[in-house]
Amino acid sequence: MLISIIKIDTALFYLVNHKMANPFFDWIMPIITNQWNWAIPIILIWGAMLLFGNKKARIAALLIFLTVSATDPICARVLKPTFKRIRPSRSIEDVRLLVKRGGKYGFPSNHAANVTGAMMILLYFFRRYKYAFASIALLISYSRVYVGVHYPADVFFGILVGVIFALFWIYVWIVVSNHLSKKEKYFLTISE
Repeated sequence: MLISIIKIDTALFYLVNHKMANPFFDWIMPIITNQWNWAIPIILIWGAMLLFGNKKARIAALLIFLTVSATDPICARVLKPTFKRIRPSRSIEDVRLLVKRGGKYGFPSNHAANVTGAMMILLYFFRRYKYAFASIALLISYSRVYVGVHYPADVFFGILVGVIFALFWIYVWIVVSNHLSKKEKYFLTISE
């Protein structure tokens, strides 16, 4: 069963990394996958949300911080060393590698977990832009396979980790805000 899953994952990797290859993607995907090309604008937007945003934007910024503060170290320091799945850039000879090889292990993808977690929080608070947020997460995640540094399963489980932690922090916020609302109503009743 596991061998079949690995074979399917490898076949999907070749589909994306080889068969879907084209000059435009060869140019744009390394730009998209470079974390400094999207991390800096996201950090600036995050800081603006925290410092200048309304209450909803500040709460979203806090939950993004909590989500990425969980997804990044859990993927890098817990899951990757536990599963020890070697990246395709280090295990396949004919990989089309368009960026640096990355660390030894790739399961799950930190990029996919972090960006998906952040975009899930934004999607929850700003549903009007849900397609844009989902597209950003999917595009960055896809780019990791295209440039040759992750298998599709690495990305899929990275997305799953991001979704789980985003939903966890959203749930915590809902519980806390409901609790605070009850206390606020209680104090308003007493003061009347």
